[in-house]
Amino acid sequence: MRTVNMHEAKTQLSRLVKEEFIIANNGRPVARVVPILDAPPVPRIGFLPPEVASQMRVPEDFDDMMSEEIAELFGTER
Repeated sequence: MRTVNMHEAKTQLSRLVKEEFIIANNGRPVARVVPILDAPPVPRIGFLPPEVASQMRVPEDFDDMMSEEIAELFGTER
């Protein structure tokens, strides 16, 4: 297993996290980093946190909601 020093871990983290490795501080191992490859994708609606987004439901008629009112605002008919 690859061992990297603290500085390298900080500067190369996005490249390193694809594999398991150990972070050493002054030559002493201090942490083992393991990628989570099989984690399910987190459902997100916009900026809402996952625990809120998972409780949200988008209505079937979402695209048509208030379409008449919006058309009136623009002086058109739907």
